[in-house]
Order: sequence, then structure tokens, then C-alpha cells
Amino acid sequence: MGSLDQLVAVVTGAGRGIGREHALLLASEGAAVVVNDLGGAPDGTGAESAPAEQVAAEIRAAGGRAVANTDDVADSVGAQRIIDTALSEFGRLDIVVNNAGILRDRVLVNISDEDWDLVVRVNLRGTFLVTRAAGRYWREQSKAGRQVSASVINTSSESGVFGNPGQANYAAAKAGVASLTQVAAKELGRYGVRVNAILPQARTRLTEGAFGDALAAKEGAFDRWDPANVSPFVAYLAGPSCQITGEVFIAGGSRVQRVRPWERDPDWKLQTEGRWTVAGLEKAVADAGVPQGQKWTANPGKGAK
Repeated sequence: MGSLDQLVAVVTGAGRGIGREHALLLASEGAAVVVNDLGGAPDGTGAESAPAEQVAAEIRAAGGRAVANTDDVADSVGAQRIIDTALSEFGRLDIVVNNAGILRDRVLVNISDEDWDLVVRVNLRGTFLVTRAAGRYWREQSKAGRQVSASVINTSSESGVFGNPGQANYAAAKAGVASLTQVAAKELGRYGVRVNAILPQARTRLTEGAFGDALAAKEGAFDRWDPANVSPFVAYLAGPSCQITGEVFIAGGSRVQRVRPWERDPDWKLQTEGRWTVAGLEKAVADAGVPQGQKWTANPGKGAK
């Protein structure tokens, strides 16, 4: 008996890398899995059915239940078909892992319209469309009086939360995923759905291009960049024993760490009577200086150190 016995999961981008490991582990924990993957290149070009089919076949060969799906997550009809596949093949849906993503790294001034639009389309729009389709199903189930205990795990990125030069398009999309996660958790909670996000640290086709040999496994040592290290936390978040919702976590190696959301800074607040003047703000900022342990990184005021 696995922790996800009798449950049904959709994993997008599951033909390779982290998504593949998610699909394999969820299946080993007892879930039936829709293995979705368009089969494209890391930059979003091309498509082939083999990656999704191979992972689904691997799960079935191990005694699990799985079906391949090659729909495009960023197409509204395709996203709906992904969810419909789970319902037609397995009769229900309990878990969605939004993992599909692409990269087209450029510095801001060199990003083309296409580079921007496609990265946002796959990473952010795709997460939204699949979550919306699943959310509508769970809403219907809840309104029909059926008890729902479902989970969505979105894939954001440290680039999206902390910012990484050369990835303006990817960072913007992944920041959107983190914010979408918080909103979806608040909206879908009434239907029995929990929504969380992870910032994975792992060696994949996408990260190898950016970090290269820095992520290579060292012989005889724990491989902290193995994508399989991320999947146990995803399986935990997916399971019925987990009550966490609306949170974002770094997951990789041996570590899971919560990331605080945007918050008001009680140590740096300016207040006046009525409306500020520009001169008043100049003086107030200079008097306030830089919050302890921080520094101005752009266009410093008079109080910057």
C-alpha cells in the first residue's frame, strides 16, 4: 500500500528529467498517472510522442497504471484533453503536477518578442490552463456533494523568486507561477483543493545548459543534483496526509526550505501627514538610510551606504 493508493495524477512535462522522476515515484506510491509531454526541445521547438510513451510504458512494466498524453499544456483545448484523459482512463483526478517548462535565455535587451511570448506561454499560461481545467472538475465534484481532497503542485523557480540575470522572460513567468499558486490556493480551497509550488534544484536539460559541469555527479558522493531528489517532497505534497497549502518551497538534494512570500518591511516605512512631496521624500529617505543588513542596488538615495 503506497501513500497515493487509488489516486489519479496528471504530471506535465513528464517525459524527461524532473517530471519523469515525479511520474515514476507517484506511480510507485500507488497513483495512476497521466504522463503528459509534448516531446519538444528545451527551447520549445519540435514535438515527439516517444518520451511520454516510454515513461508510461516503464510504469506499466513495473506493475503500475499509466497512460501517455502528448497535448500542449499551453493550448486551452489541449489542457482540457489532458484532464479529460485522466477522467476517461481512470475515472477520477486527485493530483496535478504542473512541471512542463522551456527556456530561451537572453539578456533583456536581446529578448525577441517570440522568445518572451513562448516562454511565458508554456511556463505560465500552461500552468494556468491545466490548473483551470482541473479546478473546474473539482468544483463540479464539490458542488455535486462529493468530498474532494485534491492537490496541485506547481513548478516555479529560484530565478522567478529571486531573479537571475539573462532570464527575464523565464523569471517573469515563474514569478507569475508563484503568485498564481497563492491565488489558486485561496480560491480552490473551498472545493477541497490544496495548491503549493516548488523551486526545484536539480540537473535537467534546462539547467545543464545554464550551469554545465557545476551540476555533475561526483563519483562515490551523494548526487545532490539528481532530479529524483525532488520527487519525494512532491509526492508528500500530493498525498492526503499533507495539509499545507498556498506555500512555495525550495526542494533539492537533501533540503526542503519554505520561501517567505512578499511581506511588508516593518523596519523601513515612511509616513507623513497627507500627501508626500518629492522634497519630503528625499529628506525622509536620506534620514531613514538603508535597512540593516541590506543595501540599495540601483539608483541609491542620499541615505545609501
